[in-house]
Amino acid sequence: MKSSLNLPNQITIARLILAIIFFVLLAQYSQRTPEPWKLDWACALFIVAAATDFLDGYIARAWGMVTKLGRVLDPLVDKVLICGAFIFFVGPGFVDATGNNATEVQAWMVVVIVCRELLVTGLRGFSESVGRNFSAGLHGKLKMWIQSIAVPVILLIVAHEQSWNISSASTIKATLAWLTAVVTALSALQYLARSRHILDESAP
Repeated sequence: MKSSLNLPNQITIARLILAIIFFVLLAQYSQRTPEPWKLDWACALFIVAAATDFLDGYIARAWGMVTKLGRVLDPLVDKVLICGAFIFFVGPGFVDATGNNATEVQAWMVVVIVCRELLVTGLRGFSESVGRNFSAGLHGKLKMWIQSIAVPVILLIVAHEQSWNISSASTIKATLAWLTAVVTALSALQYLARSRHILDESAP
């Protein structure tokens, strides 16, 4: 009998712990009295957490250690990490003395990201309940890659755009924010299309 708390799931739990520490650092940051080291550490933690996402999935598939717990827990922790990061991005901690948000992330973008993740979580749960596979598709993987790049890059630019004299800092941040929102929305449509036949079959 397979143990639910196997190595891949232990890595997933460790990623959740990293996410909590990541959130604590972001919660302590203020753009009005910036301390770049906090964002540097947050960036490093996010990169490690994102890397473990690919590691636990690889180990689970390669070693035949896929479990029902892992299929639920792994994407849930991913969503906590990503949604939490973008929620903090529009929070007061990243608003400077002039009232501008240093990340260039807008509130509606966060709404799109959170709604997409809630939608996919619901669809995944429903599909699993009727015995259908709901693994990530191409759009979902692309979305995760873009989000995993956008978050640390935005953090590094916010932390060092003054000292590094990055002339196009605002453009880079805004481009990453828009790209993330658009790809996230498109991936939601793709998942809806994949689930349509399942929903139709379950209709009374």
